[in-house]
Amino acid sequence: MSKKTEIFERYEQLINRPNSVSDFYNGVYQRFTYPVLTRDHVPPFWKYDFSAESCMERLGVNAVFNSGAVYLDGKYYLVARVEGNDRKSFFAVAESDRPTEGFRFWDYPVCLPDTCPEETNVYDMRLTKHADGWIYGVFCSESKETEKADLSAAAAQAGIVRTKDLKTWERLPNLVSRSKYQRNCVLHPELIDGKYAFYTRPQDDFIDAGSGGGVCLALCEDIMHPQVEEEILLSPRRYHTITESKNGAGATPIKTERGWIHIAHGVRNTAAGLRYVVYAFATDLNDPFKIIAEPGGYLIAPLGEERVGDVSNVVFTNGAVVNDEGKVYIYYGSSDTRTHVAETDLARLTEYVFCTPKDPLRSGDCVKQRCELIENNLKVLGDISNV
Repeated sequence: MSKKTEIFERYEQLINRPNSVSDFYNGVYQRFTYPVLTRDHVPPFWKYDFSAESCMERLGVNAVFNSGAVYLDGKYYLVARVEGNDRKSFFAVAESDRPTEGFRFWDYPVCLPDTCPEETNVYDMRLTKHADGWIYGVFCSESKETEKADLSAAAAQAGIVRTKDLKTWERLPNLVSRSKYQRNCVLHPELIDGKYAFYTRPQDDFIDAGSGGGVCLALCEDIMHPQVEEEILLSPRRYHTITESKNGAGATPIKTERGWIHIAHGVRNTAAGLRYVVYAFATDLNDPFKIIAEPGGYLIAPLGEERVGDVSNVVFTNGAVVNDEGKVYIYYGSSDTRTHVAETDLARLTEYVFCTPKDPLRSGDCVKQRCELIENNLKVLGDISNV
């Protein structure tokens, strides 16, 4: 067997591998045995030089993670962040008719219109099917921070594109706000008071949120000249919680009968570095500036092999879809290395968001909260020796 044949056979085996439900259980969602995208899911002809007798790898891929997601005509599309061995990221579309397996990248990655000469890197695209008929992608546009001599100092802005077919992309100007830096921005799927609306995360520094208070909502008059003025705080950072260091919007909000469900990320600092988790909250259907539910703690945290990777102890989502049967698929990256999926449905997700108690913010009150749960459960269970 030639090396080329071996490479393609191994690739096809991976693409066609079934993905079974894991033994994880929490009643809210289920995890799966394998990631849905890894660096090995990238087509071999993106990496290897098949004109060379050795089939040598020329342009390696380090990681595939943090995928935007959209459900169209019965198919699932992930616009993944693909990071090359050279550390540069780019976007690529992977498609499957099954939400948890079988994702295959299109032959070519996305070639974004290059309208920002200073832009060095792009990543973490959120996809929004908007009521105006377009699919918008909002992503991080990174460039060198010219005001600092530090070679690692970077600046981040919210880049914006739109498309009808995920093939032809129109580049719009970057979002303008009062904040020096913007990351983790998401476009709301409907107009609010006749205006476009962005979930933003203003921050003072590329890494540290600084005085940035958390996830905000801001209105935009003209999507072709995207600019926001007042950014209203929705989901704040809080001391000794999962959002202490920073937090940011994740997937496009999911509309339910009870409210908009938001799936976001929270970050806290530890002796081992930053720890990223995924959490949820809800806003009012008629007043999206109003929080109506905040379940305490995280929804998804890194588990098992998800904890290990280029940036360990991280889960991060910027894509979720709801299919025609009401199933919800949350696509999340683990440790900046690979992409997983969690499966739930609108009923379970809604129950979790609206029936899970808030974080009472103090240990003593947390104990009282847990004791109430224990007391109620013991009444329901009766003699636990018979359970």
